[in-house]
Amino acid sequence: MNDSFDEKTITLGSTVDARGLKCPEPVMMLHNAVRDSKPGDVIKVIATDPSTQRDINKFCTFLNHHMLAEKREGEEYIFWVKKG
Repeated sequence: MNDSFDEKTITLGSTVDARGLKCPEPVMMLHNAVRDSKPGDVIKVIATDPSTQRDINKFCTFLNHHMLAEKREGEEYIFWVKKG
């Protein structure tokens, strides 16, 4: 996780709860949330599929969004994505 990132200092646009879902569903849900957001909005994604670590980073790179931070809490992978 980015050491300078503090979740308390941002305003979330939306949260995607993809717990229990397998690839590609978490990325598809993020894509829908991004589509419904404005540039600069922050979307929090909570997932349990380990492949989301790779897939969400690639999604951000390919579509010019910004991965603000990511962390693992137990079995959950949490990402904060800023729409580019």
